[in-house]
Amino acid sequence: MQMRAPTGLKGLIEKYRPDLTPFEKTYRHIHHSPELSGQEEQTSATAASHLKNLGFDVHTHIGGYGVAGVLRNGPGPTVLLRADMDALPVEEKTGLPYASTKTAKDSDGETVPVMHACGHDTHVVSLMASASLLHAARQHWSGTLICLFQPAEEHLGGARAMVEDGLYDKVPKPSVLLAQHVVPMKTGTVSVRAGRLLTAADGINVRVYGRGGHGAAPQSCIDPIVIGAAIVMRLQSIVSREVTPGELAIVTCGSIHGGTKANIIPDHLDLKLSVRTYDEATRERVIAGIKRIVEAECAAAGAVEKPSVDIVSSTPATINDEPTVRALKETFGPYFGENLVESKPIAASEDFSRLATPIGAPYVMWTYGGIDEKTWEDAVAKGTMDELPSNHSPFFAPCIQPTLRTAVDAMSLGALTFLRQ
Repeated sequence: MQMRAPTGLKGLIEKYRPDLTPFEKTYRHIHHSPELSGQEEQTSATAASHLKNLGFDVHTHIGGYGVAGVLRNGPGPTVLLRADMDALPVEEKTGLPYASTKTAKDSDGETVPVMHACGHDTHVVSLMASASLLHAARQHWSGTLICLFQPAEEHLGGARAMVEDGLYDKVPKPSVLLAQHVVPMKTGTVSVRAGRLLTAADGINVRVYGRGGHGAAPQSCIDPIVIGAAIVMRLQSIVSREVTPGELAIVTCGSIHGGTKANIIPDHLDLKLSVRTYDEATRERVIAGIKRIVEAECAAAGAVEKPSVDIVSSTPATINDEPTVRALKETFGPYFGENLVESKPIAASEDFSRLATPIGAPYVMWTYGGIDEKTWEDAVAKGTMDELPSNHSPFFAPCIQPTLRTAVDAMSLGALTFLRQ
């Protein structure tokens, strides 16, 4: 794959970067009007309309509300830039004038608050602005540009759904795929690392069965709440006693639900677990441990019906391609200077890699900061960086500038690293 030298890229970015004022307005609108996974109708329409106005060949409703715009600009590599669109069932507490007050029905039919608590609104708008920049600068590069707006990342199913819905029958197969994610670092900073970036994730639903009855007659019942409590405690031993020291693994019980009243012992209890790993062998060991513990605790309590342990969602680890990272650092380094910072792997998960692995293409995701400089510097001085609002927090909202400009520049620069001059 031919790569552009960094010479002249700074001037190119600055010359063709669009006025970001209207994009800031779009950002505020999307932040104020978030949409849950699989419900990204208005957000996708905004992205599709923007690409159509630029002259992209636009495909919509791919794997749900997925959008892919193609700009063919002569011979050369095909570069895919991806942004995710969905929001979270979180009640916003930022106090911003454009804060979300929206509610929506989730996939279970429950009414929930909705917030862009993971920063996908910045991803959408920065890719829209990058599309404008790269379209305006098209006389300086040759190849094919794909701008992809993905639904349902938070459910870890949107990327797979787009591929299974014939994404690569509609658009050319990319030579390289690039994505970025806002994180709680200082605004204006960018970090790209080779190898492990994000963990694999498995969502596991557990149901344990007992024998219900009166709360005053536990001797006549098999209490699934007691079984569930024992399971939750025993699960904590998997990481400490079954995983090789130094190998990352996380087992979290994020939801436990059983019963309706204090004086009624229910007949079943539900647990929702989250597993994070990098290594596949570790993943298999952890999941096997969960199944073993659940079944053993139920047997020990005398439960007659066997429990169910179901993997309801799964996505692989995000492992950045090393040659692609080296190429990006050759352009990011001179451009961002001291604002290109080092970072560690993150124990969070994404489904971006599912766009790349089915076609065997290299991919890289990098991160950029969204915490305003004063807040960040104060936290550094006090050693309280870990207390800053992070992704999925009701208080998480990246400062608009220079966060947006940094994201636009990084995404555009990433594309120009691989598109021929």
